[in-house]
Amino acid sequence: MAAPKLKKRLGDLLVDEDIITEVQLMSALSAQKETGRKLGTVLIESGIISEEQLLRFLAQQLNLPFLNISDVQIDEKLASELSEVHARRLRAIILESSDQHITVGMSDPADLAAIEQLDSLIGEKRLEIVVVRESQILAAFDGLYRRTKEIEQFAHQLQAEYEESADFDFATIDGDGEGDTVVAKLLRSLFEDAVQVRASDIHIEPDKNCLRIRTRVDGILQESILGEVNIAPALVLRLKLVAGLDISEKRIPQDGRFHIKVKGHEIDVRISTMPIQHGESVVMRLLDQSAGLLTLETTGMPAKILAKVRKLVKSPNGMFLVTGPTGSGKTTTLYGCLSELNTSSSKIITVEDPVEYQLPRINQVQINTKIDLSFSRVLRTALRQDPDVIMVGEIRDQETAEIGLRAALTGHMVLSTLHTNDAISTALRLIDMGAAPYLVASSLRAVLAQRLIRRICNACKVEYKPEPQEIIWVSNIAKQDKNNVVFHHGKGCQTCNGTGYKGRIGVYELLEMTNEDLIGALRNGDTELFSSIAKSMLGYQTLGQATLEYAEQGITTIKEVLRISDVVSDTVTYN
Repeated sequence: MAAPKLKKRLGDLLVDEDIITEVQLMSALSAQKETGRKLGTVLIESGIISEEQLLRFLAQQLNLPFLNISDVQIDEKLASELSEVHARRLRAIILESSDQHITVGMSDPADLAAIEQLDSLIGEKRLEIVVVRESQILAAFDGLYRRTKEIEQFAHQLQAEYEESADFDFATIDGDGEGDTVVAKLLRSLFEDAVQVRASDIHIEPDKNCLRIRTRVDGILQESILGEVNIAPALVLRLKLVAGLDISEKRIPQDGRFHIKVKGHEIDVRISTMPIQHGESVVMRLLDQSAGLLTLETTGMPAKILAKVRKLVKSPNGMFLVTGPTGSGKTTTLYGCLSELNTSSSKIITVEDPVEYQLPRINQVQINTKIDLSFSRVLRTALRQDPDVIMVGEIRDQETAEIGLRAALTGHMVLSTLHTNDAISTALRLIDMGAAPYLVASSLRAVLAQRLIRRICNACKVEYKPEPQEIIWVSNIAKQDKNNVVFHHGKGCQTCNGTGYKGRIGVYELLEMTNEDLIGALRNGDTELFSSIAKSMLGYQTLGQATLEYAEQGITTIKEVLRISDVVSDTVTYN
């Protein structure tokens, strides 16, 4: 095709059309000289013009169509005809193909050099350009250029090599053989794929006739199945070697960690192995150390709760608990609290299992049960180290609970976590563990229960008409009629890999122990009265109600509200 050309320079055209001013253009040109970036990128990043506004203008000037990728289902096989290297460098994606022409989406249709290179890569077919948003192209790349084929190829190669010797002993891999090189490449591909889709965990699960590789993305597991089940021991062995675990022991669970750099990300990997019927299951938690300092702002906590949490953790004494299941963001919240308290005038000691993020100035202790370095033992010693703030990774038993509560009662601020369903049941759980009711009532300042809910994909968000039963449920949660509220959901697109969700956000339930009647009920061990008073307190909001607020704002769906609120029915299907 003949490459489309602008009649004038982009900046002059934008000024002529009164889209930007001469002053804004000069400022952008000055910034462009300093950064070397394209003028359009500078204009967008400075907020002078939106990405869609600029691209629609370019499309009009070049007489090209503008396309929203979320309205198109891109064929993965077709898109892969343009290699990932070329696609990412040229910011181009194949959308459609026929015998005579091929349609390619580009985010910079004025880049003549890129168009000429695309024309040569396409070959004999006529190249047709459509204008698409760069952010949508980059999001589509992560879904289209997965490492699935690469992983399958390495798995097949590894299987073939081992089949050449029926008596091959996986334990003999010493790091120098070709087989071990393939294992390393396969694992590298697994990590690259997981980082690319922002997975939090990788599960390796050998079954009778297959090997399941599952990655948790936005809290939901995505499964890939490999037929080469015999390679599972090699993968487990390699991971054990890297993590410094006992490679000869397959009968008991083991835990470890190692560090890896993937696609520019510094990843700390926590590994857990467990013997199952057909081998050893491996679960790896991926912690991105290159994400920067964890702060309370990064949690996305609502302003009204954020202000209260900041005030609570800066109290001179007392216990502040964060609760929720594994993967609910408790660690992020606790480390955010520590970053608020981490000053030269405060002595902070943490007792963790494991230490997930290394923080300057803070004395962090790693629990080691093999040498009897338990939470309770370290906590007793920590009290003799003259701390101002103590963070206990998790309260697991009566002894740890009571030491923590007494420390909070004697001039220390104690932060910790507990596995409970909501904020109200947390205080009752401490009593159930054996802590004295008066001690809990005197020491506990507040409980923050939290969950992570999925965000609706903005690229495919549409209005959603709830079922009558769903309206009844959400009305009960809100304690008011929700018939006239407009809800949304994602219809599924290339950006969100067809799920309708993209990313997650935290929801929070804060219970402050400020009500005298509440404290009195707890001190007397009257759990029913305590629960009743807490639920009736003015301003108290449950996790379900907090999630419903996000649903009303179009951030999440009714299905997420019902999931968080523990509403179960055969008529509701969760994605």
